[in-house]
Amino acid sequence: MPSSRASDAAEERTEAPRGHQEQQADQDGGRDAAALSEELARSEERYKRALADLDNYRKRAAREVERYRIEIRDELSRDWLEVVDSVQRALRMAPDDPSSDGLRAILEQIEGTLARTGVRRIGAAGERFDPERHEAISVVENDELDDQTVVEVARSGFAIGDHVLRPAQVVVSRRRQAES
Repeated sequence: MPSSRASDAAEERTEAPRGHQEQQADQDGGRDAAALSEELARSEERYKRALADLDNYRKRAAREVERYRIEIRDELSRDWLEVVDSVQRALRMAPDDPSSDGLRAILEQIEGTLARTGVRRIGAAGERFDPERHEAISVVENDELDDQTVVEVARSGFAIGDHVLRPAQVVVSRRRQAES
């Protein structure tokens, strides 16, 4: 039986360190679990920040695309306004010319196309002068009209919604001042 005692003693020696190792592993496992929990929390925070950054980027990109679309629309509309001006000048120069009927038809077509895209004419005689919508090119004294009334429109203005593409060039009234 001495061999049995020797093997029991050997087992006890191996069990004692094994128990200690298991305790150490449990402690290390506890530290590893805490470290993993911290790493998981950091990863979740980075993930949330990345999602927020992506959402902000999408919104910023959508605003930029919309701004660019509006700039292109306005630029194209202004180019067509130059064509409208040219056709109107041609009609004023030769209103009875045989080609004037064709020019009027072209002008109506251009204005119809502009209207479908939201472009509308601004500035009319009788309106109150508004520096946001009008550009005064001349002032005339007139006692019959209120001060700062549009007397004549030299060149039509155009707007899309509240956004002025081109202000109307107008002649504005001013009351005569009493002489002292």
